[in-house]
Amino acid sequence: MPESLPYWIAGAIALFWFVGAYNRLMRLRSAALQAYAVLDAALVRQLDFVLARVAEEEPSATPLESPSASVRAAANQLSTLLAATRLRPLNPAGMAAMSTAMHVMLAAWQRLHPDAVVSFDADGTLSRPASLEGHGEGAEVSIPIAWPEPSAAAEMARAQFNLAVTQYNAAIADFPAVLVAWIMQLKAAAPLR
Repeated sequence: MPESLPYWIAGAIALFWFVGAYNRLMRLRSAALQAYAVLDAALVRQLDFVLARVAEEEPSATPLESPSASVRAAANQLSTLLAATRLRPLNPAGMAAMSTAMHVMLAAWQRLHPDAVVSFDADGTLSRPASLEGHGEGAEVSIPIAWPEPSAAAEMARAQFNLAVTQYNAAIADFPAVLVAWIMQLKAAAPLR
């Protein structure tokens, strides 16, 4: 028994480390999922705003003849992708599709109402176009999105989700935790661009 004592101690330390690393990854994953829930609510609110404005602008026009048909179609596509992404919010392919649909809807809204968009920074302050000269070559800059509804909630929720995803991905890429992620089949998530 005395000869195997160091092996038992090493095994216990490895087990406790594994459980601790797994719990840390699960906390970060949970934080990303909670941030997605806030983002989802903010995007649903943006969709409701867009669909309500489109409906009140042209209540008598048929959907295909109205100039807002592209906004309505893009909003319906984004709504469908939001519903699909709710099942697996950290799936990179689903997030990429939702990001594309969101930008299509925002572009269609901006074509219909060029003066009715508001752009906020991630902290909720109104954004102004910034020159790109002040940023370094490799610096990753989160460009604010112009939102239809005059509320900073969507941009703040997007920034929080992207930060949570970045922290989760960084934790999965760390050396010891990468073993836990590989064993538990945890995959990297994608931010909403």
